[in-house]
Amino acid sequence: MSAPPAYRPASLLLRVVPLYPLSPRRAGQLVFRNLLVARRSWLVFVSGFAEPFFYLLSIGVGIGALVGDVVTDTGTALTYQEFVAPALLASAAMNGAVYDAVFNLFFKLRYAKLYDAVLATPVSAADAAVGETVWALLRGAVYSAAFLLVMLVLGLVGSWWALLALPAAVLIGFAFAAVGLAVSTFLRGWQDFEFVQVAILPLFLFSTTFYPLSTYPRPLQLLVECTPLYHGIELVRGLVTGDVRWALLGSAAYLFVMGLAGLAVGARRLERLLLR
Repeated sequence: MSAPPAYRPASLLLRVVPLYPLSPRRAGQLVFRNLLVARRSWLVFVSGFAEPFFYLLSIGVGIGALVGDVVTDTGTALTYQEFVAPALLASAAMNGAVYDAVFNLFFKLRYAKLYDAVLATPVSAADAAVGETVWALLRGAVYSAAFLLVMLVLGLVGSWWALLALPAAVLIGFAFAAVGLAVSTFLRGWQDFEFVQVAILPLFLFSTTFYPLSTYPRPLQLLVECTPLYHGIELVRGLVTGDVRWALLGSAAYLFVMGLAGLAVGARRLERLLLR
């Protein structure tokens, strides 16, 4: 007597390692699952918007009255609020994506053992990597959209090009979510999150968030120009202020390639950890 179809070895193998390693539909199911979970913890989800908003009020508005106008590296004169606000928008996209991709995914992977159950379905490791990345960048996009609305209300949007600032923020979220996914697969314990903070905090402080690149000595300028958040801030600031130039395409390409590389490494690492 032959075994029932559900227990045949070939059928079981196909459920764990599908013939098609990546499916947008299967990845979308994981995004939908995360959405259902977020509905029960919406307060934690919304709290990620508070940090950049308070930075804008305290530094952009409060200190901005003392600083006065700022001349960007391209020669555009902006008020300090107009200079800082796009950078905080880019930072909100980065933080929302990174913290979801790193902290939440690490918990699901190491403690909740979520993916052990997920891989018992037709969802593959590649599907899980794409699904988690999409969810993380969507979270960053929500923060960015809310922050962009606040900027519009405060009169800090100076160009119709700002309509593209939200897609730019999604691109920033994609880059950092994919790299965060890859990083989370290398973390050994909660103590390793200190290394994530060591990377994120300098990016936030020194990627021309609060002052132009020209204020740095030249060796430090070269270092800052290699960082991803700098390119994200340049992209968003150029669109919001109307200072659109060809160099912004280079910044967009940088973030896109970074996201693809992070996603490739993250998918390979997840597959190695879950199917070993």
